[in-house]
Amino acid sequence: MPVRIYKPCRSAMQSGRGNMKRWLLVHIPDAKIYHDPLTGWTGSESMTEQVSLSFASREEAIAYASREGLDYVVEKDVRDTSQPKRKRYADNFLMRYR
Repeated sequence: MPVRIYKPCRSAMQSGRGNMKRWLLVHIPDAKIYHDPLTGWTGSESMTEQVSLSFASREEAIAYASREGLDYVVEKDVRDTSQPKRKRYADNFLMRYR
């Protein structure tokens, strides 16, 4: 059963760096997804899609997947970890014409 190991991005509603250090292991869907015409919801036969495991490091997630015999794919961490440029409020009113 294939799994995906990645570092999730923060949502647009977060401005802090609280959940940026964890790695997630999620199962890649292998069952067909069906549409329920009565409620409009989608469903699946597989319960593993609802499970996600959190790890402190990438090596821990890889070790868990190897120990459990899971085929895993590790996604590269592509998030920007640079510090934001500090600006003063007064910079908004500087004359930029030359």
